[in-house]
Amino acid sequence: MEPTEADVRDQFGRRLEDKGAWRQAITLEAAGELTARWLEGHSEYQAATFTVRYDDETEPIATELAALNRNGLFTKESQPGLRTGSSAQRQYVTGFCSAEAAVELLALSTRTELVTVAHAPGEASSAAIPVTLDGDEVVTVLGSSETPVQEEQIQDWAEETNETLALLLADSWYVEILDPVWGRNDVLLPAVLAALTVAP
Repeated sequence: MEPTEADVRDQFGRRLEDKGAWRQAITLEAAGELTARWLEGHSEYQAATFTVRYDDETEPIATELAALNRNGLFTKESQPGLRTGSSAQRQYVTGFCSAEAAVELLALSTRTELVTVAHAPGEASSAAIPVTLDGDEVVTVLGSSETPVQEEQIQDWAEETNETLALLLADSWYVEILDPVWGRNDVLLPAVLAALTVAP
């Protein structure tokens, strides 16, 4: 008997076979490797991303994001820098990392014009730095911690991955790095990778 779609994919279309690998991922390095594989098209399940594939605007930066994931930053969100008509985006990337990596990424704000917002484990913070505009309307902001700090958030991550990784994320630093220049798309990701390769 052939497996049904429900046996093969979840309600978001993600392949359940690929979810199995996340059940075994108990380190940031393992989560980063699985994310890199997803960005390279070798997986159809990305934890806490409820689509089979990333959106089209990520295509030009997917390879660079994969490199970040393989070098200590388990990325959660990102966008390229863009300027089209009345819309504008600042390039940014967010993710989970070790304390050592957070120190290096925070130091980017001292030696470059890039801006890093670092959230300590368990920190529930909220700020609003605009990174996407549609005309005069602010569409996307950075500055809020995404580290799971409440039991419900930890449970959500555990369901998407496993309990060990969910608890590790709760104890990890969460960083948001942005390029303050609207539309620029060639500075941030190389600088982040260089900082990560310095971290012990």
